[in-house]
Amino acid sequence: MPWTMNDYPPSFQSLDNVIRKKALEIANKMIQEGYDENRAIPIAISQAKEWKKNAAEKEVEKFSSHGTVTPSKDSSSARPELMDHAQHVVKHEEGWAVQTENAKRASEVKETKQKAIDRAKEIASNKETSVVIHKKDGHIQDVLKPQ
Repeated sequence: MPWTMNDYPPSFQSLDNVIRKKALEIANKMIQEGYDENRAIPIAISQAKEWKKNAAEKEVEKFSSHGTVTPSKDSSSARPELMDHAQHVVKHEEGWAVQTENAKRASEVKETKQKAIDRAKEIASNKETSVVIHKKDGHIQDVLKPQ
């Protein structure tokens, strides 16, 4: 069951509301992707603090009033049939995307290819699947097998 703004781990208690909301969104998605709670919580808190530090004021305001703490039902991780599929790093109009094989859309978009590769490796490690790295033109550059 996903955490909410009314029901969350004690370590979220001291967080500013918008940081708590973002951390809950991140943690819920991580749990959905197979992360252990003890690992997801500190990562989510750290990423939420970093997000707020780097986000534009309008982005923070929009998320605060309209963002959700529960992962999207149509995300690839909500589809159990995709749990055993590789993570692909592909060129995206906003940078580089991490996308589960056969998913309809990317789970995340990163500014750089290396950041996308790092995130894909993290997800793949938790799911014990491969990472398929693509070139800008879509051709496969490399395949990293699970370790």
